[in-house]
Amino acid sequence: MRGGKDGNMDSLGSHSLTPAEAWVKLQEGNQRFVDSTSSHPNQDASRRTSLVSRQNPFAVIFGCSDSRLAAEIIFDLGLGDAFVVRTAGHVIDNTVLGSLEYSVEYLGVPLIVVLGHDSCGAVTATKEAVATGAMPVGFIRDLVERITPSVLTSLRRDSHAEVSDMIEEHVKQTAARLVENSPIIANAVARQKTAVVGLTYRLDEGRTDLVYSNGSLTS
Repeated sequence: MRGGKDGNMDSLGSHSLTPAEAWVKLQEGNQRFVDSTSSHPNQDASRRTSLVSRQNPFAVIFGCSDSRLAAEIIFDLGLGDAFVVRTAGHVIDNTVLGSLEYSVEYLGVPLIVVLGHDSCGAVTATKEAVATGAMPVGFIRDLVERITPSVLTSLRRDSHAEVSDMIEEHVKQTAARLVENSPIIANAVARQKTAVVGLTYRLDEGRTDLVYSNGSLTS
């Protein structure tokens, strides 16, 4: 379903790009960023004006809130290109699921990206909490509790697992959980209207690595 000018959601969303084409476009943007040849597309006044009454993003990026992980920059995107949702440690809750379902059901976005990164503070804090048994205060505890299954899975696999291993595992579990917990997303993937990918981002290189995929990424 696509929102009209007044924001009403009244028709099923669709996109001209397939999941495979959206994936290629995202990869190309990241490569430009890595190569320091970013084109900074869709950032002028005409683009801004064209988006006043509608939006048609080709990807939804669910990433960590870390200040070093600005999705539009690392994928060389502009206005209207990506629907972005961010939480510390890309932790899922009902509002996150609702936001992602909106992007699929109402905007017809063909690609869902779960984006983690090395040196993630939320995963590091969870690793320390698991090791010491000392939980953080406030609502930070909720973040840690939601990341703990990923940390424990890594430790069960390898008792000497590093934070980087736990980050990759957390991306994989998060991406899989989106499909498991959301019938809307699962249905879109089953109909090959949407694909879900999990990526880890290298802070020093600016490069993303594919660690999970569900859906067709080939033309």
